[in-house]
Amino acid sequence: MPKETVPPGRGRAPARYRWPIVALVIACIALLAAGAPAPQRFRPPAAVLAAAPPPSPSPSPWPSPGFGPAERAELTRVLDACLDDRPGSVSLAVRDASGGLSYVYGDELRTATASIVKVNIVMALLLRAQHDGRPLTSAERALAERAVTVSDNAAATALWHAVGGADGLAAANEEFGLRDTVPGPGGFWGSTTTGAADQAELLSALVSPASPLSAPNRRYVRDLMADVVPEQAWGVSAAAEPAGGAALKNGWLPREIHGGRWTINSIGLVRAAGRLLLIAVLSERHPAMRTGIETVERAVRTVTAALDRPHEAR
Repeated sequence: MPKETVPPGRGRAPARYRWPIVALVIACIALLAAGAPAPQRFRPPAAVLAAAPPPSPSPSPWPSPGFGPAERAELTRVLDACLDDRPGSVSLAVRDASGGLSYVYGDELRTATASIVKVNIVMALLLRAQHDGRPLTSAERALAERAVTVSDNAAATALWHAVGGADGLAAANEEFGLRDTVPGPGGFWGSTTTGAADQAELLSALVSPASPLSAPNRRYVRDLMADVVPEQAWGVSAAAEPAGGAALKNGWLPREIHGGRWTINSIGLVRAAGRLLLIAVLSERHPAMRTGIETVERAVRTVTAALDRPHEAR
């Protein structure tokens, strides 16, 4: 990962409400007692995600008729409780791909992307090729595959220059509707800064017919994310249903600006709680990579457990 210098992010949002959350608290206590299990090691079934019917276009932020203010307040409180004993800062955004639900936690945090930006770079490359009226070359496809599936830094650097560096990524992100993503300076793509809500917006461009990317290009990126090597398939995949699947990309980086503590990020499309969810988790200042992974996975399990409960429209 290229060396970077970025301003520190802000911490996760404090709980602002107090609502009855007995069921979720019990679930959280069970997680705390059991400890975070080892990261999942599997190759997600790409066909499950690729075969999903496209969702209807919906404005951003997406409406949430079945997940109202009370449920959001409950979930914020239980996430605070579940993460209270964990070092570091966490931000999380989740959307239902159909447009029926959205939730953001710790939305003030802006941190370095590390390797999750590789998906963004590949999407920018595809968008540029579309504008040129051409498919990717075989060399570009090989670089895209290595950048996403094995997180190859040299491949990402080559693609960064191919899309026009920071200016090229910024132009593409304007089309993708991103507002809080700032490309890294020079060749330091890993020092791009972003927020969880922006990453959820980027993921929506992989499933929505309103995306500036064509359907074949959306499917191509999803297939790459669903083919990430097993040793890098941790993170949001922890929330996937046993018969479901996940298409994801993770980023991990010890940062000098934080005294060597780790930034751990995970984004992806996950089959969970009977839905296709777009999930982005950003986190920083973990004492070890393993600690950060456990924190990210605890957060996504807590959120999807909450979404699995019936909710009344508010």
